[in-house]
Amino acid sequence: MAQPHLAPGQIGSVSPLGSKLAQTPSYALLKAPQLEVIRVVLPAGKTMPGHQVAGEITVQCLEGVIDFDIAGQTQRMRQGDFLHLGGGVAHQLTGVEDASALVTICLV
Repeated sequence: MAQPHLAPGQIGSVSPLGSKLAQTPSYALLKAPQLEVIRVVLPAGKTMPGHQVAGEITVQCLEGVIDFDIAGQTQRMRQGDFLHLGGGVAHQLTGVEDASALVTICLV
């Protein structure tokens, strides 16, 4: 069952999932005309294949370890790490350890 989007003014949690990570799918917390916020869940060994979005994005690693590849350059993200990426830049994410991240996309 899909998670409902947060309503304006509604509080949601982005706390680490811990033992619930393996049973939790990725889901959008909100989608508005200019903004989408997604909790991406990446179990160890799972890859989000290379892709790009038109608008700028931010990625904050909430828990675990993620390899974030940009144009063949891999950066390792750990809990608390934050990354900004310009629009149109191809990237790929791989869970090194069970991980989740908060992804914000500016929709253009």
